[in-house]
Amino acid sequence: MKRLLSVVETLAALSLLVIALLTAGNVLVRYTFGWQVPDWFDGTQMLLGIAMFWGIALATWYGNHIAVDLLWEALGPRGKRVIDVLATAVTLAFLVPLAWMVWVKVGGTGSQGTMDLRLPLKWFYSAAAVGATVAAVLAAVRLGLLPFGREAHAEAVDEITAEGVHGS
Repeated sequence: MKRLLSVVETLAALSLLVIALLTAGNVLVRYTFGWQVPDWFDGTQMLLGIAMFWGIALATWYGNHIAVDLLWEALGPRGKRVIDVLATAVTLAFLVPLAWMVWVKVGGTGSQGTMDLRLPLKWFYSAAAVGATVAAVLAAVRLGLLPFGREAHAEAVDEITAEGVHGS
């Protein structure tokens, strides 16, 4: 599981890195040479979609979605677990049809391509669809583990990292 999560984190991070490099590179060549990087805009849009779906997979696994936890904080361990299970079930109920519809979109792209280089959109949509599917699978696994009190946490590599993460 650690290897899968590492791959998911790497793919999301690399997508964001390439977006930043494409944007900065385009600004540099536009002001320096007066031309643009071909498909930089289409590419960054597609990569942002990929990064979002893979990021949703991570947020779902770690339970780090944006939340208001006024009630959760007031409950005991059992009540917190019940809310976590219900929240994960609702998340799974949305992620499964979302993943399905992204795959439907992949099937409907046909021979569409980007504006300049005519790169097939199917490549980008497929990467996003795999991310949406991984998000649904991780939500299902999390839902199976939560009732038994096993919850996913970002594990620290050493004590220094753990202290930095928890602020102690």
